[in-house]
Amino acid sequence: MELEILKKEKNLLEFIIKGERHTLPNLLKTNLLENKETEFVAYKLDHPMDADSIFVLRTKKENPKKVLLDALKEIDKELDSFSSAVKKAFK
Repeated sequence: MELEILKKEKNLLEFIIKGERHTLPNLLKTNLLENKETEFVAYKLDHPMDADSIFVLRTKKENPKKVLLDALKEIDKELDSFSSAVKKAFK
């Protein structure tokens, strides 16, 4: 997976997630919507056949990079918890 930064400002971050259509961008968007510092978050594909997602994150005050990294940490925790539940269920 590769990221291409399109725009990086005080409270705005725009980037392309290469090789990702909906799965990761939607998970990330959903998690970011739960963060009180998120003012706006969305992603789009320019064309239905595109393999890259364009992601936009605007925050209220904080550095969008920090908000993004915090969301990724939360996703890691959720995935670890799910992984543990699966392992326990299939013992």
